[in-house]
Amino acid sequence: MKVTNKDLIQSYILTTAKYDYSVYEKRILYRIIELMQEYTKGKSLNSRYSITKTMFDDIDVIMPASAFLKDEKDQNYTRTKGALLSLNRKVIQYEDRESWGAFNLIERPVVHKIGDNISFRISPTIAKAFLDFSKGFSKYELETAMSFKSEYSMRFYELLSGQKKPITYSVDNLKIMFKIEDKYKKVNDFFKKVIDPAKKELDEKSPYSFEYKPIKLGRKITSIKFYPVYQPKNRDAKIEAKKLQKRTSLKWDLDRLTINYLIQNYVFTEEEIQNNRELFVKAQNSPDFDLLYFLSEQIRNAETKKNPKGWIINAIKKQLAKAI
Repeated sequence: MKVTNKDLIQSYILTTAKYDYSVYEKRILYRIIELMQEYTKGKSLNSRYSITKTMFDDIDVIMPASAFLKDEKDQNYTRTKGALLSLNRKVIQYEDRESWGAFNLIERPVVHKIGDNISFRISPTIAKAFLDFSKGFSKYELETAMSFKSEYSMRFYELLSGQKKPITYSVDNLKIMFKIEDKYKKVNDFFKKVIDPAKKELDEKSPYSFEYKPIKLGRKITSIKFYPVYQPKNRDAKIEAKKLQKRTSLKWDLDRLTINYLIQNYVFTEEEIQNNRELFVKAQNSPDFDLLYFLSEQIRNAETKKNPKGWIINAIKKQLAKAI
């Protein structure tokens, strides 16, 4: 399935967690983060994706199997099944002020042979961890993250994306974070097998890479200082344009009457309008589409829907597609 590029926001709880996920497992996690964020924003999901909350607040997820693959050429479904099984076996410890617990990352993974869908369940505690930004967050491009061939590149991309100041990790802590404590006993092997290959891939593909400086205690390298390097040539120009657009007032390119109608009748917040600003501007500027009239015409239909905002957004998209 084609990746629609966007910035994902990932809880630092996940960014700095101790794990040794494979590339395929990481891609599944990226898709879960993407889906959870779209769902919590109230956005209507693609027809091939589904999130359902059970009476016990567990979250049942359905996705196409192709969502976990890098691109249309990647047909490695066997590894996808293996990744789902591995994620099902992984236990995540989660602690807040009220309690500590250990949970399977995903539960009940099923590959549906008819329809090419995959389903699994996430506990409410794990879902909370995906969206817990109390310890900070990192932001990275989905398309870039999905493109990496190395899980270490993925980890460093998450750690360094958006960073402006150097960060220092001890070699031991990095190995613990990556769950490779028993590997690469020689520090030079750690650089050769983990640090340098990740840097090379980030240099080639990522808007954020790094330079680094080994720090010694006596003759032994004990820590590494990473200097983030921003590479604008690898940044998605469309995403950057959207980011800059969000800094300007909605009234810059949207009619005041349209903004007020969305807020007063569809109960959009300004942030939600910002999140869909490109669509509203496109509809407003279309010569064959009267956006304000369409919004007023469809308000009664929208009020009967479970998610009126998501429904009207999809209705606008369909109307624009007809006008092309």
